[in-house]
Amino acid sequence: MSAGRRSVVVVGAGPRGTGFLERLAANLPELYGDEPLDVHLVDPHPAGPGRIWRTAQSPLLWMNSRADDVTMFTDETVELDGPVRPGPTLADWAGLDGATFPSRPQQGAYLRWVHERARAALPPTVTVHEHRTTAQRVTGPRDGRQRVWLAGRAAPLHADLVVLTLGHLDARPDERQRELAAFAARHGLVHLPPDFTADADLSALPAREPVLVRGFGLGFVDLMVLLTEGRGGRYEEVPGDPDRLVYVPSGREPVLYVGSRRGVPYHSKIGYELDGERPPLPRFFGPAEVDALLASGGPLDFRRDVWPLVAKELGWAHYHRLFAAHPERTAIAWTDFEEKYAAAAPTGPDLDALVADAVPDPADRLDLDALDRPLAGVRYATADALQDGLRRYIADDLDRRHDPSHSPDLAVFGALLSVYGQLARLGDLGTGGTWWHGFFSYLASGPPGPRLRQLRALSDAGIVRFLGADVTVETDEERGVFRAASPSLPGEWTEARALVEARLPDPTVTRTASPLLQALYEDGARATEAGLLAVDPDDGRVLGRDGRPHPRRFALGPHTTSRAGAAFTRPRTGGLAFRQNDRTARTALALLHDLSSCTADVSLSA
Repeated sequence: MSAGRRSVVVVGAGPRGTGFLERLAANLPELYGDEPLDVHLVDPHPAGPGRIWRTAQSPLLWMNSRADDVTMFTDETVELDGPVRPGPTLADWAGLDGATFPSRPQQGAYLRWVHERARAALPPTVTVHEHRTTAQRVTGPRDGRQRVWLAGRAAPLHADLVVLTLGHLDARPDERQRELAAFAARHGLVHLPPDFTADADLSALPAREPVLVRGFGLGFVDLMVLLTEGRGGRYEEVPGDPDRLVYVPSGREPVLYVGSRRGVPYHSKIGYELDGERPPLPRFFGPAEVDALLASGGPLDFRRDVWPLVAKELGWAHYHRLFAAHPERTAIAWTDFEEKYAAAAPTGPDLDALVADAVPDPADRLDLDALDRPLAGVRYATADALQDGLRRYIADDLDRRHDPSHSPDLAVFGALLSVYGQLARLGDLGTGGTWWHGFFSYLASGPPGPRLRQLRALSDAGIVRFLGADVTVETDEERGVFRAASPSLPGEWTEARALVEARLPDPTVTRTASPLLQALYEDGARATEAGLLAVDPDDGRVLGRDGRPHPRRFALGPHTTSRAGAAFTRPRTGGLAFRQNDRTARTALALLHDLSSCTADVSLSA
């Protein structure tokens, strides 16, 4: 490589790395011109799909988004300084029915094509180098060239700047997970720690034996699929009842006893579109409110400072839609309600009284606490009663999420997306931000409706048994088993010789299995209380413990304080990740241009 040739190293070539590459290509003519540039992509997994969406995985695993709700391309709703470069959705590209839920391999093929298109958009002056390995460390002075050390290679890559787009990462077990693993080893049990389910070795889970499963989100759904259909079971429709399924077991399935903090599965994807007037968003949590929070000085407390504004925004979307689409279920004029709602404090008796007067049926009111903890205070007398109660809950959720008479739910979904985009500007929100991310995923990023129909059928067949909320897991040294209990079923314990943690590892810098992130942290990068890598919310530059942004190191993705919901998004919803990619790419290109414009760059001698 010529001493005068600039270079960028992108660590992580999955969807987020591809999104950054697309924005680099889009902005390069304006900000960098026709100067030569080397782009190094470092990833042991295939460029484009990366690890999570690789095509070499079971086609039984689905996306939890419809085909027409998936795009990797910008549109006019994305806040960009760079150019809009539209492109097809997954449905358009693959010729799929937009209402279907594609398989993970289908999404992987789309992401590979997007990656190849982004590379093709680069001018001939840009050379792309792929390195199918892992990056282990980044070294170099703040104001000089960086060195990226790769596994299996003695000499480092030299880079004018480094962009980390690492995606979901493995983690070293925390103390509790180590204790559980040691207990399992002593007694010959099976313990599967948090992991990406498609990578976990499930062969150790024996047929017909009980397995405790902690986690009721998308990780559980994947586990459920691989241990049922993946072991030869099948579903049959019930004649005359298209909403019901019957599961026909293969006999190779374990019995899954599942519980979690909430004790219920994530809400089903909504199965209809909004018609008519949509709530104008943002209204109570927009740029002005975020500016005021940022200008307030001191650290922000999510529950005290941010959540009341978020709750009012979600309520605004809910009631705007209720009054607009279902006025017969309201008791006062919208103009009166709107004026009083705007004047009321975000939380408190005035707002509660207004809603009670305006919305006669409590079922039509938005109760965020009840949504978050639907089993709070609920107790069942027997295990069978708990199973019946959860089956009713799942059936009711499916009915509601596919019934347009409950369209305020979809309006709240839109508000959740709007809020997510605003929260990104606030950066580190500590454990409150972690709670918010889980709450958002539970309400807005749940499984397809057909998956909950399957779950209900598995419950009917006795393949899945529900444990309840606030599940605790203990170890019994005398009996050599795991034991689980829940206050939803007082006094009852379930024993098993296998325990599965059905969730991704927490994206913490302090416990990551990535040697690269470990080294960054050891070298002075700041981690938040929740363990996320602190980055500048504007352009993604990595922050040091002294609060200063590193001029040549950037990071995007779930391991950072500016994590977006996903590297891809629904069309025409603002695309938070796209906005972040654009700002980071433009900052990077401006830096490269400044370096190329200098007559001498002392860092080149490093």
